[in-house]
Amino acid sequence: MSRAFIFPGQGSQAVGMGSALAQDHAAARAVFAEVDEALGQALSRLMFEGPAEELTLTANAQPALMASSIAVLRVLEAENGLDLSRDVAFVAGHSLGEYSALAAAGSLSLSDAARLLRLRGEAMQKAVPVGSGAMAALLGLDVEAASEVAAEARQGEVCDVANDNGAGQVVVSGTRAAVERAVALAQGRGAKRAVMLNVSAPFHCSLMAPAAEAMREALSRVDLRPAKVPVMANVLAAPMSEPAAIRDALVAQVTGTVRWRECVAAMAASGVDAFYEIGTGKVLSGLVKRIAAGTSATPVGTPAEVAAFTL
Repeated sequence: MSRAFIFPGQGSQAVGMGSALAQDHAAARAVFAEVDEALGQALSRLMFEGPAEELTLTANAQPALMASSIAVLRVLEAENGLDLSRDVAFVAGHSLGEYSALAAAGSLSLSDAARLLRLRGEAMQKAVPVGSGAMAALLGLDVEAASEVAAEARQGEVCDVANDNGAGQVVVSGTRAAVERAVALAQGRGAKRAVMLNVSAPFHCSLMAPAAEAMREALSRVDLRPAKVPVMANVLAAPMSEPAAIRDALVAQVTGTVRWRECVAAMAASGVDAFYEIGTGKVLSGLVKRIAAGTSATPVGTPAEVAAFTL
């Protein structure tokens, strides 16, 4: 069996995330304590108890999801005998999940990952005035058709392909008027559905350029180490392991397309036949099953799921 560990992105957060694992496992409690200290905030209490509207804020959701993922990983290492460099062929994460993957692979320290994700969330929120940007899911279109819709919808504004999630799920991002035009156009181009998303900012489009510059500056001050497991990069759909490539990819990712379909397909083509979604939720597991036929995809986040994990 060849395994890949994949790490969820924003939208998978939920009140109670990580709570049961922390109750049962000292290794998980240590992760949450370190993240709380790095941020100077009781983020774990917000994760465990809510309120949901505060947890959902981008600046909280991003480090929270990373903390939940790394807590699961540390428990697997401490109690299930996992050795990532021995047992896993690739790691990959969806958008912010790439930071989780890099922390898992030893390229980023846990504290640095938490602080970078806090900054990333704040910078993305500040990049565009609230209400002026938007995102929409175009369901039933492949990325080529969605790209054509986005180009036609621009009309001098911004409308970019933000996520190619696979299985006919493409997300576009940009100015509100342009994204609304894309929704109208997609419905006449064979989309099964085209829906505006309830998001606080237009992520992964050129409007995020100020946030990309903020991340470039922040990453220049962080100690990045070579990854002990190849990290499948969102913007490259190819593995990376060296610090310079990682730094460039993380900056490009802020404005670039999350090429998730291609990332999963590349890992499957390299021999991966078992994907494990590490952390909160099972969104990525569902996508993997529809992208890479013949592979398995298993969420590992609850104490029962952790206990069931075998090498």
